[in-house]
Amino acid sequence: MKGTLAVKAVRLPRAVQRIHYAWVTLAIAVAIRLVSSVERTASGVLVAYLVDPAGEFGWSRSIAGLALSLQWIFSGVFGPPAGWLGDRYGLRPTMAMGAGLFIVTSLLIGVTKEPWHFLVSFGVLMSASLAIFQVPLVSAVTVWFQKHLGVAMGFLQSAQGVANLIFAPLMVALLTHLGWRWAFWGPGIVGGLLLLLLIRYFYNDPAELGLRPLGAAPGAPVQPVHSGAGAKVRTQVFLKQARRTMAFWNLIGIHYWGCAGHAIIIVYLADIIRGEGLSLATGALVVGTMYGVSSFTRFVVPILADRAGSKLAMALCFFLQGLPILLLFWAHEAWQFYLFAVLMGIGFGGEMSAFPIINRQYYGNAPTGTVYGWQMFGSGIGMASGSFLGGFLRDLTGDYTLPLLASFTLSMAGTLSILILPSTSHHQLPHWEEALPPEARSSTTTRRASASGD
Repeated sequence: MKGTLAVKAVRLPRAVQRIHYAWVTLAIAVAIRLVSSVERTASGVLVAYLVDPAGEFGWSRSIAGLALSLQWIFSGVFGPPAGWLGDRYGLRPTMAMGAGLFIVTSLLIGVTKEPWHFLVSFGVLMSASLAIFQVPLVSAVTVWFQKHLGVAMGFLQSAQGVANLIFAPLMVALLTHLGWRWAFWGPGIVGGLLLLLLIRYFYNDPAELGLRPLGAAPGAPVQPVHSGAGAKVRTQVFLKQARRTMAFWNLIGIHYWGCAGHAIIIVYLADIIRGEGLSLATGALVVGTMYGVSSFTRFVVPILADRAGSKLAMALCFFLQGLPILLLFWAHEAWQFYLFAVLMGIGFGGEMSAFPIINRQYYGNAPTGTVYGWQMFGSGIGMASGSFLGGFLRDLTGDYTLPLLASFTLSMAGTLSILILPSTSHHQLPHWEEALPPEARSSTTTRRASASGD
C-alpha cells in the first residue's frame, strides 16, 4: 500500500526473547552514556593537571577555564544539530559518527602541546561527540517505552552521576601512571571501539525487531519510525509547530536557569571550602558527596515525574537546588559543607533528569530529538555563563557573596518559570500530524483521518 512502511524483523537469540528488548536497549544506552562520559566527567582533574606549575603544561587558570566554558557552550550549540541528525537519519548512523569523532578527538587531545590545541580539541570537537551521545540517545530510548518511561530515564540519567564518581579517580590514576598522552589515547581507543560494538545492538525503534514499545496495547500496529524523506518532513512540520508553543521556549530558558545556577556551585565549591581553611581533599570529598546524592535523585525524579507529572517534580528540584545555597553563607566547618552537599545533591540531581519525561507528556511520540537538542542548548549556555559569572563576581568583589546570591537567584528564576508552564495532563500539539502529507503520518493518525472521512 502506498505510504505504508515495511517492517523487517530481526531474529533475536532465544535468551534475549525472554525479556522485552526495551530493557536491553536501556542497558546499552546506560553503557554508552558511561563510556562516552569518561573524559568530560574528569574536567576538574584536568584543570588541576593543566595549571600545575611543576607539571608538563603549567598553563593559567583562565586558559583551563576557557576550555571548559567552550565545551559547555559548544555542547549546547551542537545539541539541536545532533537532535536533528538523530531524527533525520536514525540513531545508529548518528552515534557511529559520534564514536568515530570520539576516537579522533581523544587522539588529538593526547598530542596537545599548545593551549589552542586543547581549546579546539577538548573545547570544540569533543563537544560535538558529547552532544551526539547526550541528545539523540535520550530521545531514542523514549521510543521504546510507553510504560515505565520514568524508570528508564531514571537509570539513564543517573549514569551521569555515577560517571562522575568513577572516572575522576580513573583519570587521576591514568595521568599519574601513564601520562597525558595515554590518559586520552587509552580511553579514546578502547572506549570508541566499545561504543561501536554497543551501537551494533542498539536499534532505532522496536519495529526493527518486529516489536511494539514496552507497554503498548497487544493489538497496536508494529509501526517503524519514519526515515528518509518521511523523517525529514515530520521533523520540519513538528518543529515548526512546537516553536509556536510557550512551553518550547520556556523549557529552553528553564534549562538555562538551572544549569547557570548550579554551575557556580560545581565549579567553585571546592575553592569556597578551601577559603574556610579546610583542605582541598575535603573540598573534593564534599563535591563527590554532592554527586553521589545526585545519582540517587537522577534515578528517582524521572519516576516521580512520570507518575505525578513533570511540572511538580521539576519545580521541587529547582527549589531544592536553590534553597540550600543559603547555608553556605554561614558554613565554616566540614560537617556543614557535607550537609549542604547532601541537600544540594537532591535538587541538583533532579534538576535536568525530568526533561525527557515532560517532552513525552507535552508532545507524545513526536520526533522530539531536535526539541531536546534546543533544551540542551540552554543547558550548555547556562553552564558556561554560570561558571564565568561566578568567577567574574568573585574577582570583582573579593569573596563569594555575590556569586552565591547569583546562584540562588538563577535557581529561583527557574522555579518560577516552571510554575507558569502549562499542565502536563494533556499534549500541547495533539493534532500536529494533520499538517503532514498522508504518507508521512503515523498509522494511528491515518486510521483516525479515514474514520472521520478526511
